[in-house]
Amino acid sequence: MAFKSTLRVDFSMLDPAGVVYYPAYWELAHRFFEESWLAITGTDYPTIIDAHRLGFPVVKNEATFTAPFRYGETVHCKLWVESVGHSSTVWRYEFSAADTVQRWSAEVVTVCVDMDSFERIELPEDIAEALRSCRKD
Repeated sequence: MAFKSTLRVDFSMLDPAGVVYYPAYWELAHRFFEESWLAITGTDYPTIIDAHRLGFPVVKNEATFTAPFRYGETVHCKLWVESVGHSSTVWRYEFSAADTVQRWSAEVVTVCVDMDSFERIELPEDIAEALRSCRKD
């Protein structure tokens, strides 16, 4: 099942035109990414990094902007895992507002690395299986 969450657009996210500045979308995406780990795997992201010594750096990302967000609006995020490889994961994001119109979408590819060596490693099977269960619906 896809992960769903919301965050409010704060003033600090805006550009001089009064809309969310494009780098802020990536900040939002990462916040949703971090939050999703507990729901998807049962383990929060800091524990994945600190106790399990696994990291998930981004190696590729693409985004499509279709309409802006403005101050005070709520960003509704739907996040799911498109595919899971030996060490890579393809994450998909859809951001919409209360009107349910999609305003931003993205595809982000991460790889699993050992946090001590920062070398690419195979995803542990329990994590890979949990990630596979996070489907679009």
